[in-house]
Amino acid sequence: METLEETFKSLAIARRLQPSEATYILDAAAQPGGGPLVAVSCSNRALRLHQCETLALQGEFKGHTGTLCGVRFGHASPDTLYSGSADGTLRCWDARRPGSEATRVFRSEPGHAFCSMDISSNDVVLCAGTEQVGEDSFLVFWDARMATGASGKQQGLLGVYSESHSDDITTVRFHPRQADRLASGGTDGLVNVFELNLGGEEDALVTTCNCDSSAGSICWAGVGGEQLLCVTHDEGLYLWDVRQTDSDDPLTLLSATDARSLVTLPDGGALEYFVGGAWLEEAGQLLVVGGASQGELHLLDCSEKGLRPVRSLAGGHSATVRCFLWQPEGGGLLTGGEDGQLLQWRPGATELQGGRKETLKSTSSMQLKARAHRKHHSKSSHSQLT
Repeated sequence: METLEETFKSLAIARRLQPSEATYILDAAAQPGGGPLVAVSCSNRALRLHQCETLALQGEFKGHTGTLCGVRFGHASPDTLYSGSADGTLRCWDARRPGSEATRVFRSEPGHAFCSMDISSNDVVLCAGTEQVGEDSFLVFWDARMATGASGKQQGLLGVYSESHSDDITTVRFHPRQADRLASGGTDGLVNVFELNLGGEEDALVTTCNCDSSAGSICWAGVGGEQLLCVTHDEGLYLWDVRQTDSDDPLTLLSATDARSLVTLPDGGALEYFVGGAWLEEAGQLLVVGGASQGELHLLDCSEKGLRPVRSLAGGHSATVRCFLWQPEGGGLLTGGEDGQLLQWRPGATELQGGRKETLKSTSSMQLKARAHRKHHSKSSHSQLT
């Protein structure tokens, strides 16, 4: 089994896709099973499809009228693409038909603005987290095989959880193998784990963790997916063992309110922010990616011992990086950011597409700001998935 050092030691820029307009790349998803496509969501509300190998633009989808909050390919149906937006819709697209209309549209109640989304590992359940609505925040669930009909009637809506968060639900992630297991995080400082097959919200909520700040991103980690990593909007980092779902106190493996202080870079530079984390199955290690506002990237090994720098990548981006994808089939890394660039890093590569790097505004007006979390409100009613 390769270590992270062996995996990343020869990474270099293979291809660079320059922005044709001043748009940020917000999120990215790779077609499963080593498929040829990668999808990226952009700040102009468009979804772009690129070839993984060449980064060539294959087309785009338009239809959302609000800021995009995520993009995902189906697991069993890799030609199916899902996206979510603050416009109050999740949409399904046919990746074989760039430029076409959405094949399905998912809505909930008027006034819901979504700021996170994901789809279960068996492609059956879609989930979206809303911004706070009055005193409430909602996890909304749909049957992904159904959608709003021509009459506008809400078809496929399975139910709503309304008690587990008291502020914007900024991130939701289904377990990569257990279709009924879901984690959610919000600006209330709570990270919750649900077992959806247990019934109503009160029974389904099996574990609650506190990250003491606004949750920015979460990911499942560990050999069996028994760990949960959370990176906060103010650069905190938490790693929990959540395998004991009958315990009110998940085992904290790592806790840092400002994890940048855990990292000493070899060149003496400063780590300014975290992009997020990813479990690398083939290496059996947890990768955390951080960076600096001028575009440098730092690849870190994360464990209960802390954060350990593995490799720094320079000469690529010129602004904050917003997303990354590890592609185990070719040992490559894709990164996208606020400079609008999509970069492909490969072992031993020599850049095939050069050119001038465009420097765009590096501070996103859409960046979620860290907020002091509110006390957890008690809600008056429980919802159950039907």
